[in-house]
Amino acid sequence: MDKKGVCLVVGVGEGLGSAIARAFAADGHPVCMTRRARHLEALQDVEASIRAEGGEAHALGVDARSEDEMVALFATIERDIGPLEVVVFNIGANVRFPIRETTARVFHKVWEMACFGGFLAGREAANVMVPRGKGTIIFTGATASIRGRSGLAAFASAKNGLRAVAQSMARELGPEGIHVAHVVIDGGVDGNFARSSGRDIDALLERDAIMRPGDIAAAYVALHRQPRSAWTHELDLRPWVETW
Repeated sequence: MDKKGVCLVVGVGEGLGSAIARAFAADGHPVCMTRRARHLEALQDVEASIRAEGGEAHALGVDARSEDEMVALFATIERDIGPLEVVVFNIGANVRFPIRETTARVFHKVWEMACFGGFLAGREAANVMVPRGKGTIIFTGATASIRGRSGLAAFASAKNGLRAVAQSMARELGPEGIHVAHVVIDGGVDGNFARSSGRDIDALLERDAIMRPGDIAAAYVALHRQPRSAWTHELDLRPWVETW
């Protein structure tokens, strides 16, 4: 059996990012995971746990907003680890500021993280996948990808921009054999961010009223496995009790 290609997850924290990495590792893919260098120690813990479960994982400290670092990241993976088969861009940047308190610096930083970083990841993925005529690129979106909301001018504009990047890439790269998908995460996700809100997350989990990172990750693997005669571009995921 041929060895599966590498899966790169850009933006791996303790929640969804690590779940995506674990899911692709369990599916037999060598997994590369990125996070800012100052958080590399936590990422190495995820790396160690995946390896303990029999998977192949590599933790890499990278600033996804830096063109030079992203270009070098893809070159390093292709040279030292293997050909990239799946690239997942999973940086959130979910911040809330009233419009009168949204500084130019905040707005620009959120755009850099949630939109510009996705463009860089998508472009570099296309550069290595198109010559091979295959590959999957997945972007993690949010409710804010499709509508604005009070206090979310920076976040919603960045996520809307990322969605437009994904749509444009899907139309351009589909005929080249590259599956580009955008996943709208419409609801709360269990993790440190949700648990810091003061809600009873365990009670929500008992009712399946909040999303489990592993369940979302399973949908990402399913997207990658889709036959090209029936590709999904946009998939929205939400708990059964979510209003929309």
